[in-house]
Amino acid sequence: MYPTFYKLPSHRLLGLAVVLLSAASALAQPVYRQVDKNGKVTFSDQPPVVSNAPTGGPQPAGINAPTNAGLPYELRQVVQRYPVTLYSGEACGPCNEARTLLTTRGIPFEERTIKSNEDVDALQRLSGQNALPLLTVGSQQLKGFSDVEWSRYLDAAGYPKSNSLPAGYRPPPARPLVAQQAPAAAAPRSTDTPLQPPNPAPAPPSNAPGPNNPAGIKF
Repeated sequence: MYPTFYKLPSHRLLGLAVVLLSAASALAQPVYRQVDKNGKVTFSDQPPVVSNAPTGGPQPAGINAPTNAGLPYELRQVVQRYPVTLYSGEACGPCNEARTLLTTRGIPFEERTIKSNEDVDALQRLSGQNALPLLTVGSQQLKGFSDVEWSRYLDAAGYPKSNSLPAGYRPPPARPLVAQQAPAAAAPRSTDTPLQPPNPAPAPPSNAPGPNNPAGIKF
């Protein structure tokens, strides 16, 4: 199955159209999880080199794991090591399919929405493209929706294949990719502030007739 995308046709316009792009070759190959000596986690179709590197590692900057209080212990450990973030947009069919896959499988995830021009710019810097959906599993990016490919990476990260979330679990609400700042409120004017007197009339020029220059001589 080929991954499906929700394409933003220009850098500054948010009108959207769904397009199909070519998937990476050999989707049926196994995915291997690798950890380098610095603790950085990557996924590859090549078998990992045996090493004594510790499992897990620092989370990528800007990606926050969803609230995991109350999750089963094993699932909580996976969420902490490989947080899942879905980047989506409005009227995006592939995004809806992606959200359904994660929800049905019971994957705790954070969702970031792309709405404003600032969001589009941030998405371009993050992924190098302006197509949706985008899924991150730890530091790994999956561009375009493919249930087969996404499932393989979620399996490799250690997420359960069936829903093991506790009853009543609710994912965190979706948030814009770029936080919008509220405009600063104007400082209230004190009712006790006295009114300023009108500006005084300008002084006559020094060369105008006066006691010190009765003839009004100009220099």
